[in-house]
Amino acid sequence: MKEHYYLDNASTTWPKPEPVYRFMDTFFRSHGVNPGRAGHTLAIEAEQMIFETRRLLAQFFGFRGDPNRVVFTQNVTDSLNIALFGLVGEGDHVVTTRVEHNSVLRPLYHLERDHGVRVTRVGADAEGYVDPDAVRDALRPRTRVVVVNHGSNVLGSVQDLPAIGAVAREAGAVFVVDTAQSAGVLPIDMDALGIDVLCFTGHKGLFGPMGIGGMIVAEGVEIRHVRVGGTGVDSISTFQPDAYPHRLEAGTGSIPGIAGLNAAQKWFADLGRTRPGAASDADHATACAHALAHIESVEVSHIRHILRALQAMSGIAVYGPRGNRPRVATLSFNVEGLPATQVSEMLDADHHVCVRAGLHCAPLVHEDQGTAGILGAVRIAPGFFTDDEDLEHALGAIAELAE
Repeated sequence: MKEHYYLDNASTTWPKPEPVYRFMDTFFRSHGVNPGRAGHTLAIEAEQMIFETRRLLAQFFGFRGDPNRVVFTQNVTDSLNIALFGLVGEGDHVVTTRVEHNSVLRPLYHLERDHGVRVTRVGADAEGYVDPDAVRDALRPRTRVVVVNHGSNVLGSVQDLPAIGAVAREAGAVFVVDTAQSAGVLPIDMDALGIDVLCFTGHKGLFGPMGIGGMIVAEGVEIRHVRVGGTGVDSISTFQPDAYPHRLEAGTGSIPGIAGLNAAQKWFADLGRTRPGAASDADHATACAHALAHIESVEVSHIRHILRALQAMSGIAVYGPRGNRPRVATLSFNVEGLPATQVSEMLDADHHVCVRAGLHCAPLVHEDQGTAGILGAVRIAPGFFTDDEDLEHALGAIAELAE
């Protein structure tokens, strides 16, 4: 019996690939200095690692512009705050959806209340999918931003980014995408999809540590400074530099976090080069595409197995996609007659199964699913490192509770 059966990967992936742990420790021990602030060798080499990570992430996400437009932040919530507060102002209109996480919902509520921004929140169908035509119908003459999450952190539904992006382009709006649940799991070609601002976090599908995230800002999109301070360059200037990444990065960044992303990117590429049909010398983007196809196949297979098993149990309500509609490896459920928090606590205490219960920072999803009044649902999220023992043990435990 394992000590823990971890099925909470929508919160954070765990464990991480071993090279991530090793490189974070090694690099922080050998180069734990302040990059870009001094001319000595250690600082220069630390800065080189950071730029290499920007370049790898640009290739990973299909961004063919200047890698310096890959900006590091604390997490995806930080990125979305910077993007939204830096793009819209009084009189502007924003289109978003009701399947968003609070990392989008709350900044927009504050912009509405405090800055005179108008917001339209487009609803989804019963399985969590937004109709791109509904996004088009929500547009107004002053629509400045269309912001959507790629994959729902509650239901697992994956939105039609090509169609929604086309709607945003038709309106001349900035297309902002929250990839918290999809980065590292689904292929994302930023340029091909017309994404203007791609926001990501390191600790989920990208297999990095907590406390590091970022955003990629397309050429021609300028986000206002929302934080200013030291950059290590142009210190005589009264104001924050306009050039990226310093335009949006102020103060000392997370060297351990960026090192973790660096190692994870190389792990993706190494994994991809071992897949059938991949060349051992494939470039980073191609190798990572092979890795993503494999990871998506593994994770979706896991979640479809869980879905079939839960649907076969009596007394279980399952929320989200059915059949073969596009999804990530996340779903939510409830056990009849038991609060979600009690189910989660019992799974942990009695069976060592790690899941999450509650509203999952996405209250509008639960309002629309009818679960807000019962304080949410239980979320189960297998990952790439989930094995058959994890799945069968968790399903057996849920079946026992349902009985």
